[in-house]
Amino acid sequence: MNYEELLAFAGRNPMLSMAFVGLTVAILVTEVRRLLRGYKSIKPAELTQLINAGGAVVVDLSAGTDFEKGHIAGSRNVQPAQFGPEHKLVANAKQSPVVLVCRTGTASETAAKALKKAGFEQVHVLDGGLPAWQQAELPLVKGRN
Repeated sequence: MNYEELLAFAGRNPMLSMAFVGLTVAILVTEVRRLLRGYKSIKPAELTQLINAGGAVVVDLSAGTDFEKGHIAGSRNVQPAQFGPEHKLVANAKQSPVVLVCRTGTASETAAKALKKAGFEQVHVLDGGLPAWQQAELPLVKGRN
């Protein structure tokens, strides 16, 4: 297909062409935002590697009752309203990997932005939250740590 054929197609199908351009722009904007947000989304397998390597701080931002029902081994529970860059769990971890976990991803992303803004170097969010962890058939621990 050459340029003239492409223009002829666009002229015959203006709605389809506009939809294609709109989707392309939306994808580009989404990808640029993802690259510029400063933190990284990681899969459950990547989180297990970070935990096994040692030194990763895993913070679960779920409600206390949800945390007791099941959480990632070694994670610490903090309520989102009480969590920030100065929290005792992460205050001395600016160079260490910090992984934020919650049930939906909303609290984790908000906290990740605050940590990056405060100068934390290795901020991660578990992509898909605890449901993704469970879907990967990885174990959860019940009760308090």
